[in-house]
Amino acid sequence: MERVVGNARHAAEKQFEPHPLLRNPHVATAVAACWLRTVPGSPVTERLFEVEPGTRLLAKCHWQRPRRKHPTLVLVHGLEGSSESPYMRGIAEKAFEAGFNVLRMNQRNCGGTEQLTPTLQDCGLSKDYRSILEELIGRDALPEIFFTGYSAGGNLVLKMAGELGANAPHQLRAVCAVSPSVDLASCLNGSGHARNFLYEWYFLRCLRGTLEKKAKQFPERYRVDALPRMWTLREWHEAVTAPVCGYKDAADYYQEASALRVIGQMRVPALIVTAQDDPFIPFESFRHPAISGNDFITLVAPERGGHCAFISRSGGGERFWAESRVVEFCRQHSEIVKQTSTRGESREHS
Repeated sequence: MERVVGNARHAAEKQFEPHPLLRNPHVATAVAACWLRTVPGSPVTERLFEVEPGTRLLAKCHWQRPRRKHPTLVLVHGLEGSSESPYMRGIAEKAFEAGFNVLRMNQRNCGGTEQLTPTLQDCGLSKDYRSILEELIGRDALPEIFFTGYSAGGNLVLKMAGELGANAPHQLRAVCAVSPSVDLASCLNGSGHARNFLYEWYFLRCLRGTLEKKAKQFPERYRVDALPRMWTLREWHEAVTAPVCGYKDAADYYQEASALRVIGQMRVPALIVTAQDDPFIPFESFRHPAISGNDFITLVAPERGGHCAFISRSGGGERFWAESRVVEFCRQHSEIVKQTSTRGESREHS
C-alpha cells in the first residue's frame, strides 16, 4: 500500500503502479539509469555560479521568455551523476513544457567540471545551493524558485530548506526530493554487505577516478599513491571524505551532512517521493518524527519503485511517475501558474 504523510495529498491521487517487468528494485534502478532521455528543445545556455571563492558550479539552463514571468526549477543530481543524468534530462523536459525555467546543476567536480574547484564533493554542501538561490533572487530577480534533488541531491535541497527554516526567502516556493539520502548513517549501514558489492564497486571506481583527476590538477593538495586499498564507501569516507572536507571522521560526516538533522525546522512546502523497496535508502529514515511531525512535508512512499526509478506501467508522460509528481507539486505551489491558468480560463469564457 502506498503511504502518504502530510497535508497536501494531491501527490497521491495518481498512485504508482510499477511496470510489470520492473517490479524488482535492483532491475528498476538499473534500467532507469540506462534509459536514454531527451532534453527540452529550447536552446541550452551554460552558466557558472561562484558558490565560494575559487569554486564554481556549472548549470545547463533552459530559459523561458521572458524568464521573470515564469517559475524556475533548479535540479540537483545524485552521487556521481551530472546534469546529463537520465532523470535530470527527463524532468527538465517535463518542467520546461509546463512553463518553468529549468537549471540542471552539476555538483562540485561532476559533469567534467573538476577544474572549477580545488575541493571535493560531499553530501553536506547545502551552502552551494543557498548561494545559487541567493544569486537567482538578487541578480536575476526571479519571483518563484523551486529546488528538486535526486538521491544525495535530494538530501542537499532538503538540508538547505531545513537550515533556512522560518527565514527562507518568499521566492523559495517549495522543494522536492526523490529517493533522498536524508540519513547518511542508515544508508551506509549496508556498506560492505555482499548485496551492495556492485553498487559500492561502481561508486568507489568513480570516486577514485575523480580523485586521480584532482591529483593531476592540484598535486599540492591530493595524492592517490598513498591511499590504502578500499572496498567500501564507509572506508572511503573515513580515509578521504572526512579529513579532506573538514569532518572528524565518517560518523561525524554522516551526522553533520544529513538533512534529517535539520529537516524538522523546514518551513516551506516539501515533497518527498521514496520507494519502500529502495535498495540504497532504508525506509525507516522516513518514519522519523522530524518528517512525520512536520506539516510542511508531504511524503509519498509507494511499496515499489527502486532508487530514482519509478518506471510506471503507464506510458506517455506518466512513464516516469516521480518526475510527473514533482512537476505537478511545483505547479500547484506556483502563483504564476495559477494566475496564468485563471487568465486562460477567463479568455475561454469571454
